[in-house]
Amino acid sequence: MKITDRQLKRAVQEGILSQAQAEALVRFVRDDAGAGPGFDFTHVLYYMGGLLAIGAMTLFMNLGWEAFGGWGILVICVMYAAAGLGMTGFFRHRNLHVPAGICAVFVVALTPLAIYGLQRGMGWWPDSSVYRDYHRFIRYHWVFMELGTLAVGSVMAWRYRYPFLVMPIAATLWYLSMDLAPLIFGDRLDFREQAWVSVAFGLATLALALVVDLRTRGQRDYGFWLYLFGVMTFWGGLTSLDSDSELARFVYLLVNLGLIGCGVALVRRVFVVFGAVGCTIYFGHLAATVFRDSWLFPFVLTGIGLGVIWLGVLWQRHEAAITARVHALLPPHLARLVRGRGQE
Repeated sequence: MKITDRQLKRAVQEGILSQAQAEALVRFVRDDAGAGPGFDFTHVLYYMGGLLAIGAMTLFMNLGWEAFGGWGILVICVMYAAAGLGMTGFFRHRNLHVPAGICAVFVVALTPLAIYGLQRGMGWWPDSSVYRDYHRFIRYHWVFMELGTLAVGSVMAWRYRYPFLVMPIAATLWYLSMDLAPLIFGDRLDFREQAWVSVAFGLATLALALVVDLRTRGQRDYGFWLYLFGVMTFWGGLTSLDSDSELARFVYLLVNLGLIGCGVALVRRVFVVFGAVGCTIYFGHLAATVFRDSWLFPFVLTGIGLGVIWLGVLWQRHEAAITARVHALLPPHLARLVRGRGQE
């Protein structure tokens, strides 16, 4: 739950808070170490600079670095990591937790490049691929870089407790879901089987996200990035399983409606967004294929859209009662988690 300056002023005018209490509350929120990032110019600069630095060592890496050789790459990564850890400690000591978290993520982002340099230096690299291909192609030998990144990311997350550190862990799990399949099954996997692997891995990531959510209830939001990449992996694999069967496509619609329901129950917008996109894909298929020449379909779809709007009106009117009933059906730990998030 976010409280604006205007709401604080009204609370003072109506005698709910004194002016001194309002000012003390503002100072407390601004100085709170657990406060999350805001969307102001300072934080935009933080993330822009951080993402540029992280991108330079990951997505935007070029072939020029290959001239350093494996050991040279490893040494440079170690030096950069030492600088990143130093800056993390520097910012953290001054209660600048957003730049501290970004610098910690920078250290984790260096890990796959450092492992690549080590493998090159030791002569363990199996083919002619280069680090730049890591973010472009699926290869079984990326797995060692990913496992190392998960290990370093877990240690950094345990040490510094910044929610943003879960982002490289979640992204690496997504990469791992793609690279594990050829390592386990070889080249026997076709596109559909690979999609099923993504569906299974996405569900596992979502289960991990829920466990993390339950264990960190009342603290900062450590589950966000796991939910995001878990839904992306699951939904992406499911959407790739396009079928000629109308029954299978209808099941796809039901699954997406289920995602929307999960999003409402868990108070997680990412489920709702992907579920809504999936429903739109299904209705688009109906319009383009099944009812392509039907003059009635646009009217029916318009009616469905207006009906959804009316459902939104009913939901707003009876949200408290419906939410209470849904919470009563959930396990106690999950119900407490959802109730707490609904008040944020």
